[in-house]
Amino acid sequence: MKRVVVTGLGMINSVGSDKESSFKAIVDGECGIKRISSFDTTNHSVKIAGEITDFDPKTIMNPKDVKKADRFIQLGIKAATEAMQDAKFDSYDGDRFGVSSASGIGGLIAIEKNSLICENRGPRRISPFFIPSALVNMLGGFVAIEHKIKGPNISSVTACAAGTHAISAAAKTIMLGGADKMLVVGAEAAICAVGVGGFSSMKALSTRNDEPLLASRPFDKDRDGFVMGEGAGALVLESYEDALQRGAHIYGELIGFGESGDAYHITTPDPDGAFRAMRAAYEMAGKPKVDYINAHGTSTAANDKNETAAIKKLFGDDIPLVSSTKGQIGHCLGAAGAIEAVVCLMALRDKILPPTINLINPDPDCDLDYIPNKARKIDTQIVMSNSFGFGGTNGSVIFKKI
Repeated sequence: MKRVVVTGLGMINSVGSDKESSFKAIVDGECGIKRISSFDTTNHSVKIAGEITDFDPKTIMNPKDVKKADRFIQLGIKAATEAMQDAKFDSYDGDRFGVSSASGIGGLIAIEKNSLICENRGPRRISPFFIPSALVNMLGGFVAIEHKIKGPNISSVTACAAGTHAISAAAKTIMLGGADKMLVVGAEAAICAVGVGGFSSMKALSTRNDEPLLASRPFDKDRDGFVMGEGAGALVLESYEDALQRGAHIYGELIGFGESGDAYHITTPDPDGAFRAMRAAYEMAGKPKVDYINAHGTSTAANDKNETAAIKKLFGDDIPLVSSTKGQIGHCLGAAGAIEAVVCLMALRDKILPPTINLINPDPDCDLDYIPNKARKIDTQIVMSNSFGFGGTNGSVIFKKI
C-alpha cells in the first residue's frame, strides 16, 4: 500500500487564529479559556469556555455566503484554507484529491437558533439555509467547492474521536488508491446555550467559573470536568511518491492508526477500548519507540485515569512523555483530534513538546511524566495522538519524522 505523508497544516482555536500563533501560545502555556461572551449565561451553572473571540468569517468567505454556513463550517474553511496554502500546490488533479471532514455535533448553533424561530415565530420563518448549514458533511462540501476538490468526499461523526477518525479514513483512501491526496478538516463550534447546558446537565463540565484560566486541569487531582472549546484543524495528506515528486515539505509520515469500540457505556469510557485503539496503531507502525503522546486528557475523572492506565498497559516500562493541550484551548470535541494532530506534527518540526498546564496537585492514579506546566525542548522522532468519544468510540494515530 502507498505511504502517506502530511504536507500542509492549518489550525484555529481560542489561543490563535493560525497554526503558528496557536502553536506558540500552546507551547508557551497560554490559556484561552474565559467567561462566555456569545450568549447570556445568567441561568447557566457553567459560564466559561474556550471561545474564539476575534474571528471574522467575512475575511475568508464571500460575505454573501456567511449566512449559509454554520460557525463550525466557517472555522473549518479557515483551517482548511491555511492547510492548502501551506501545502504550496502549483496545481493538482481535482479528481484525485478528496476531502475527509469531521465534527462531533455539527451545526448546533444553527439548530438552536432555528428551533427557537420555529417555536416562537412559526415554521415558515425557518431559514432556507438551516439544513445545509447544520449537516456535518457540509463542512466537506463547502471546502471541496472552495478548492475544486472532486475526489472522495467523506465525513466522520464520531463524537470526540471524529477528527482522528477523519485522518485514518483519509489515509485508508490514499493507501487503497482511491485518491492521491486528501484534505482532512475537523471543526466544532458548539458553545451555545443548548450545547453548554446539555454537557452541564451531564455533570461533564468544570464549574470553576471564577478561575477560568485554572479550570481545565488534565491529570490534576482537583480536576472537576472538561471545558468546552471551539476551533478547527486541517491536514493535507498525500502519497509519499506525490510529495517527493513535487518537492513538497513533509511534516511527517502517518505510520499507524487504530480504531476500537468499547461496547460498554454510552458516556463512561472503558480503559480496554482506549488500549485496543492505541495497540492497533502501535502494531501497524511496527511497534516503534514512541517519544511523545498527545493524550485525549480531557480533565475528567474517568478519562484521565483510564487513559493513563491504557498507556501503562501498552508501553510497560518504556512509557513515552505525555501531555494534554486541553488546558490551553479546552476540549474542541470533534475537532480535537485534528487540532491535536497538527500540534503533534509541529512539535516534531520545532523539536519542542507542549506542556500540560494547571497540573498542580498530581492525581496518584495519574503518575506519568505529563510535561507539567512548562514545555520541553526535545528532538522527538515518533509521536502519537489519542481521541476517545462518547458511545465508546476510540482512535489513535502515529506520525514519524522523515
